[in-house]
Amino acid sequence: MTANLLIGLREGLEASLVVGLLVAALVRAGRRDALPAVAAGVALAVLASIGLGAVLELTSRDMTFRQQELFGGSLSIVSVGLVTWMVLWMRRVARDLRTDLGARVDAALTLGPLAVGVVALLAVGREGLETALFLWAAARATGSSAGPLAGAAVGLALAVVLGYLVYRGALRLDLRRFFTWSGAALVVVAGGVLAYGVHDLQEAGVLPGLTTLAFDVSAAVPPASWYGALLKGTVGFTPATTVLQAVAWVLYVVPMLLVVLRPAGTRRTQPALQDAPAA
Repeated sequence: MTANLLIGLREGLEASLVVGLLVAALVRAGRRDALPAVAAGVALAVLASIGLGAVLELTSRDMTFRQQELFGGSLSIVSVGLVTWMVLWMRRVARDLRTDLGARVDAALTLGPLAVGVVALLAVGREGLETALFLWAAARATGSSAGPLAGAAVGLALAVVLGYLVYRGALRLDLRRFFTWSGAALVVVAGGVLAYGVHDLQEAGVLPGLTTLAFDVSAAVPPASWYGALLKGTVGFTPATTVLQAVAWVLYVVPMLLVVLRPAGTRRTQPALQDAPAA
């Protein structure tokens, strides 16, 4: 649940900031008449994200065991790739996000409110579809759906509140630090999903080494214990881990943490997002 709360909070806050920047750009341009189009675009993006999650769940139910493992493992790896791209993208473009969105809105306004709604749909939809896919993969890795969905819902609710407070100027977050440390935590979660995806592909017979274990601490960390469930739900830890799983986790998590936690340099990235309400 904790890992999914983090996913919902991080992804939801990014989407909330994007919406806030879009609204600020429209207000600055004196085009409040286009705000309903933004709301419609956001609503469609949310519905599309929920629809993707439902399709993934329904599709996997009618498969054989091998098909489920192949399907789940492949999508787990794809979701890790999308989350990795998102973390690196936010690190690279956060400084110019307000300028980039402002240019898109200015161009869309020349075509009418419908074009502005499309900008909102694409901007929020990308975050939503990534979140739906990653949440599905994370829920499958934990073997439960109620807890992960509840955690994601809480994270999204917090994100909406924080995004609104930032937009209204009632709250000033150190967004650079938030996205750095939440990105690092998300990398660890993604590493667990990647390891689980590798295990799925091993069970499907696509990858070798299913019986070659790097370690087995099931006696010390029983999977049914509360701390075993906590470790599995937060970082995707499994007491019996294959060598290939362990290698995949290390080769992904260690380099990614070095990149995410590396100082961004002397250029300030925070004000571009933090000062959006002032626009």
